[in-house]
Amino acid sequence: MIYTVTFNPAIDYLVFMDQLKIGATNRTASEEYFYGGKGINVSTILSTLGVENTALGFVSGWTGKALVEGLQEKGIRTDFIELDPAGGITRVNVKIKGETDPATGRREETEINGQGPHITEEAVESLFGKIDALTADDILVISGSVPKTMPEDTYEQILARLSVAREGGAAGSDGTRLPVVVDATGDLLLKVLPYHPFLIKPNNDELGEMLGRETQTTEEIIEGAKELRARGARNVIISRGAKGAVLVSEQGDIIVQDPIPGNTVNSVGAGDSMVAGFLAGYIKTQDYQYAMLLGTAAGSATACSPGLATREEIERRMSE
Repeated sequence: MIYTVTFNPAIDYLVFMDQLKIGATNRTASEEYFYGGKGINVSTILSTLGVENTALGFVSGWTGKALVEGLQEKGIRTDFIELDPAGGITRVNVKIKGETDPATGRREETEINGQGPHITEEAVESLFGKIDALTADDILVISGSVPKTMPEDTYEQILARLSVAREGGAAGSDGTRLPVVVDATGDLLLKVLPYHPFLIKPNNDELGEMLGRETQTTEEIIEGAKELRARGARNVIISRGAKGAVLVSEQGDIIVQDPIPGNTVNSVGAGDSMVAGFLAGYIKTQDYQYAMLLGTAAGSATACSPGLATREEIERRMSE
């Protein structure tokens, strides 16, 4: 079973407007809403591709209840920890899609993101307990930023607990530790590398920031990915947006995946979709080339959709 962790999930409320006037009453042209958070995005695409998974994290109040019910209606298993709504409710993020830029064909985007509820020490320990109960045949995906009410070293604590819990030889059917996917940036990512996460996926700009040097060309990106592997990551994907992606695998293989052409209309969730597609492909075939193809197709399909991609769209792009 794959488990995803979203510390601060949200209901994303998208409003499409022909024009936004500050200080005036505005009317929407259309509206949509999605259940957001990087881990939830991964869970959604996994479910879309027919891969069973369970979403973990924290919810609070009526918005939290709506989020859980909405995910369950989509067939996603949930095991969230409910917080006291007196400390705040599950956030609502307002994303305003404004006028279309004639040069790029993309809409202007304005976001107003909620703060989210207060997460207590007891709630954090409850989450750790759920993670401690995972077996070595499971896969854990942790992604996104750490809310300010949680310890800054939460990522490290999670991977350290999993490592300590499996000392003495406890292992999965393939003889390895519990695979952990970490989708984070900066120090959050660098500090977990000694725990040998199964997969990390920074983009090329984030790679350059972490290494303190330019990483734009394919050669620079490959060398940077190799450095992150040398620091402990088993598999490193560097996403490049419209330029595709690069994988340096735990066997040292290098796969340069070309992009799938399309009209990008949405940047939210594309990276999460790539992670989910990669995992779905790897679980199905144990083949990194196929996993990269499915990951790229899923990421591209979401980038060319108003929300997260449908299975039909992913399959169509896969066939391309």
